[in-house]
Amino acid sequence: MYLWGLSKQYIIVKYRHALLIVFLIIIADQALKFFIKTHFYYGEEVNVFGHWFRLHFIENEGMAFGMQLGGADIGKLILTLFRLVAVTIGFFILKRFVDKGYGKGLIICGALILAGALGNLIDSMFYGLIFSESPYYYTFGPHGSMQPHVAHLTSFGHGYGKFLHGKVVDMLYFPIIETQSVVPPKVPFFGGRNFVFFEPVFNIADAAISIGVLVLVFFQKRLVHKKVSKPVMAQEQHG
Repeated sequence: MYLWGLSKQYIIVKYRHALLIVFLIIIADQALKFFIKTHFYYGEEVNVFGHWFRLHFIENEGMAFGMQLGGADIGKLILTLFRLVAVTIGFFILKRFVDKGYGKGLIICGALILAGALGNLIDSMFYGLIFSESPYYYTFGPHGSMQPHVAHLTSFGHGYGKFLHGKVVDMLYFPIIETQSVVPPKVPFFGGRNFVFFEPVFNIADAAISIGVLVLVFFQKRLVHKKVSKPVMAQEQHG
């Protein structure tokens, strides 16, 4: 009985550690999004390290890295509801990984993916209710001067959109390779414009999802295996 209780406590501690990873990523993701949304005008760009790491404020209504799922409200609603269901299921799956004794690597990857999905879900669910719009246009300042419009927090329900219709804030931009010459028009995807690598603008939540997925893809044989906890092993030896 003592060993069984110790094993159960060990599982609870592992799950709490996984939830701590989720919590820390959410805090970092949302803190940066709040800062960018309330201090940057739409399209503003600031160099962080040279020209290859920049903060570039954009918003999107679709998936990770600015991809879209149609422009209609129904497409946005479907995507947000899908995220909500996926995140809900994700917590149960993460708990099951811990209960089944899977290794730390798989649990960390699961926590990264779950945290990323939850981070963008928060934007989609609530940002339209608590933020004013970040439009392309400028507003008139003192003496008729034109000033870029920066969003601000509003009273709940008086933002730019409805519940489940918020836009996801993106800001991380890494144009590591940027050419001035135009790519020949016949080249797929990049033809007719300057070549930039890496071009997508993303956020911390997107990065967490990508890291979790890529590690699983490249190291799945090493990660996807059960690892019996020490308390259970001790119980078997005494049995």
